[in-house]
Amino acid sequence: MKKLSMILAISAIFSTSIFAQKTFTLTSKDLGGETTKVQEFNGFGCSGENQSPQLSWRNAPEGTKSFAVTMYDPDAPTGSGFWHWVVVDIPANVNELITNAGTKNLVPKGAIQSVTDYGIKGFGGPCPPVGHGYHQYIITVYALKTDKLGTDENTNPAVVGFNLWNQTLAKASIVAYYKR
Repeated sequence: MKKLSMILAISAIFSTSIFAQKTFTLTSKDLGGETTKVQEFNGFGCSGENQSPQLSWRNAPEGTKSFAVTMYDPDAPTGSGFWHWVVVDIPANVNELITNAGTKNLVPKGAIQSVTDYGIKGFGGPCPPVGHGYHQYIITVYALKTDKLGTDENTNPAVVGFNLWNQTLAKASIVAYYKR
């Protein structure tokens, strides 16, 4: 009986190792559960440093030809949320955006930062209305099946989102919260 139990245990470990899929994952060295004044927008009534967070991802699915990154606030009092960052055409051999890449235009060569709902190209940090409570900021990396999304720096976030929907192989997100 012990021998059978040992064989079953070894089989379970072996089959789990063989059939387990690696999860496409997004992490940040700069973000915990909340953003801070470092990421907060500078303008629109806010006085933060407006630094985009460091982001890194791993285990992209086979067939990934490029990546895109977005930051979205579904809690903004606009009726349609608020897009804070839209980066597309990140080459497939890249798996990180460094701290402040979206503010200082330090995104990888070939990547495009599209216009946000602030009307700027690049990162625009959180700036929820005072007293509105916590807003969630959903940062998502998309693994895409195309090397070029077919958008440019003037493409609005809704059109970028439509193109992302058509080209996404996988996506991974982290959520950070902020209030003023």
